[in-house]
Amino acid sequence: MAGRTLIRGGLVITASDEIHADVLIEDGRIAALATSGSATAEAWTAERTIDATGKYVIPGGVDAHTHMELPFGGTAASDTFETGTRAAAWGGTTTIIDFAVQSVGKSLRDGLDTWNAKADGNCAIDYAFHMIVSDVNPDTLKEMDLLVEEGVTSFKQFMAYPGVFYSDDGQILRAMQRSAENGGLIMMHAENGIAIDVLVEQALARGETDPRYHGEVRKALLEAEATHRAIKLAQVAGAPLYVVHVSAQEAVAELARARDEGLNVFGETCPQYLFLSTDNLAEPDFEGAKYVCSTPLRPKDHQAALWRGLRTNDLQVVSTDHCPFCFEGQKELGRGDFSKIPNGLPGVENRMDLLHQAVVDGHISRRRWIEIACATPARMFGLYPKKGTIAPGADADVVIYDPHAEQTVSAATHHMNVDYSAYEGKRLTGRVETVLSRGELVIDQREFAGRAGHGRYTPRSTCQYLQ
Repeated sequence: MAGRTLIRGGLVITASDEIHADVLIEDGRIAALATSGSATAEAWTAERTIDATGKYVIPGGVDAHTHMELPFGGTAASDTFETGTRAAAWGGTTTIIDFAVQSVGKSLRDGLDTWNAKADGNCAIDYAFHMIVSDVNPDTLKEMDLLVEEGVTSFKQFMAYPGVFYSDDGQILRAMQRSAENGGLIMMHAENGIAIDVLVEQALARGETDPRYHGEVRKALLEAEATHRAIKLAQVAGAPLYVVHVSAQEAVAELARARDEGLNVFGETCPQYLFLSTDNLAEPDFEGAKYVCSTPLRPKDHQAALWRGLRTNDLQVVSTDHCPFCFEGQKELGRGDFSKIPNGLPGVENRMDLLHQAVVDGHISRRRWIEIACATPARMFGLYPKKGTIAPGADADVVIYDPHAEQTVSAATHHMNVDYSAYEGKRLTGRVETVLSRGELVIDQREFAGRAGHGRYTPRSTCQYLQ
């Protein structure tokens, strides 16, 4: 364990405060903060001192939606827990919550054990798991109670992907009823997969095979319909609901209406929906395949509703849904049939920088940046105040961020194990300089100083927003 570390002279930004303060770290945790230049701060000594003058000192990011090593569509996500968590650290994220998968016919425990084995000893940063529930039955429902007790407190279900992850309304209702009793949080992929499959079949029959048709068949109205239905099922069950990767303005409207009614309903969006659009899906020569994900990219006019939702707190979290597939050999599986393109984008390394650009562009404030990327995901999934803030007693997951550095995003310089960047050529202001995870240097002045196996599995408490 590192000894005492002192971070001097930076602007400490949390979800609630901005203060020029020195930060004292001891035994892997934040020991104290004191106003820079004060007698208290000046009296501190440490084995390591980091000069943060002119920089931001922010909590490490919490990415509550990643898919490392996920089998999908006859292939698997190209980032391992080792490469993916290293890339996350480069991007200022110090905790990921990945998804363990229950296979149909198998137990939740089997799925969780499989994902624990994938991650154990391989992560550069701390990690936790949600549980994908693919097979609701009496045994599964009992297992949900046991998982909540041991710190896996959220369960994802899919209204999409019939024959793979899909749950029908009855299965969803049963799982929601169980979560209402055990304190768990249901996370919902809200798209009407049954209707989408009909539209896919019809599009292919018309010879519409290019990547752009992926977006055209996964209609915004079918996201809104499924979001509405999920909200009503949760209301019937008396359960909280978290809707993942919201992309359509019509779905935001459903969430806003439910929250105005006082329901425990929450929404997440992702950088790809804030910065990319159907224009990318329509790129020629099959380049659009790089941008195939579900929910799909929408026309640009949906972006304003997403930014507004983040400002009004109708959307609370920005996660990545990081699920990378290489263009060569993986995305190419769908040449001639868009429905065979593996769904997912790389982004775990880009989230904090893209959201800082949103601060620069005036979409959100600095504190809201930290709120949607660090504090709220930590609270939503039972990790706060251990994660997501800079306060005495919190884990010393700290990022020194240079708000003035300029960078150009490129696959040539990123650290994700994927052969393209979804944001290739995008110029950003702001860059991670140094990252500490539990007081240990992971990124040191733009050099990787971490190691596989430093990251610890982190059990979680239940959602901290439930009324």
